[in-house]
Amino acid sequence: MRSARTMLVAAAALLASAAMPARADVVVYCSADEKMCRGLITLFTKETGIKADMTRQSSGETYARIRAEKDNPRADVWWGGTGDPHLQAAEEGLLAEYKSPMLPKMRDWAVRQAELAKFQTVGVYMGALGYGYNSEELGRKKLAAPACWADLLKPEYKGEVQMADPNSSGTAYTMLATLVQLWGEEQAFDYLKKLHRNINDYTKSGAAPAQAAGKGETLVGVAFQHDVVMVALTGKRPLVTVSPCEGTGYEVGSMSLIKGGRNAADARKFYDWALGASAQKIMPEFGSFQVPSNSDVAVPKEAPDLSAIKLINYDFAKYGSSAERRRLLARWTNEVKGAAR
Repeated sequence: MRSARTMLVAAAALLASAAMPARADVVVYCSADEKMCRGLITLFTKETGIKADMTRQSSGETYARIRAEKDNPRADVWWGGTGDPHLQAAEEGLLAEYKSPMLPKMRDWAVRQAELAKFQTVGVYMGALGYGYNSEELGRKKLAAPACWADLLKPEYKGEVQMADPNSSGTAYTMLATLVQLWGEEQAFDYLKKLHRNINDYTKSGAAPAQAAGKGETLVGVAFQHDVVMVALTGKRPLVTVSPCEGTGYEVGSMSLIKGGRNAADARKFYDWALGASAQKIMPEFGSFQVPSNSDVAVPKEAPDLSAIKLINYDFAKYGSSAERRRLLARWTNEVKGAAR
């Protein structure tokens, strides 16, 4: 009887384990485009045999999630998204230090990002901020084409502009920090309050406004220029990329190891692999046209020409700091988002 029971229990356990999904060797939180994230994970498993799971959320959402899970981390690697929240997470002790053997292959700006974070993060790609407009809708409404940040304040653009919420979106926080560095804080907030009157929606994701412009749901979408290019190439409606005449900021999309992750050894393997040429050269296949951090990988021909864009000297140390990000985000929420239109 006891032997029969033992066999039944063993059989039930075997069936239960067979019904459960295979446990991943490494868990990645990804803050880039969904297609890029899935393509990256699939190739990693194919090339290394290491099983990986991926969850996609915006930069701000991922930072908040890692912070909430700090006593019981659920993921091992954070890949992609703007560098500012990665730097904030590093400052708050949420990330693990790691000097990858791939660092000598990285472009200067990627190494500077690592050094700034005391090797708790590293640059994986770079892209300039801007916006895109739907030229078909522009012609239908008989409006002059915008070329500057100031153009988005014109009365005829009321309800025609979309951007993300900087509390959840690294793209929108980059815009906020960019304008503060361009004009000073008071002038920047004066601009954002005026722009608020023309905003039709604050989205969660930074790429969403470009996608909405490509669908004709908004005339103008503030986004990183490579996201506008992706929509222009894959969408059905014409989208024009704009580098604002006053100047603009940029992101160093980053990657970090999460402190206390359960799969540290495989996480480091993913980290090294993601800095390699085979991982970075596939980005254009998934519509990601940023400048790759690996110096052996060519810049995609579709990528915006950064040398032709008036880029500011973005202060990642200041605007990636925990205190400055929290202060600016609180001010934006209180003075801009909640303002009457």
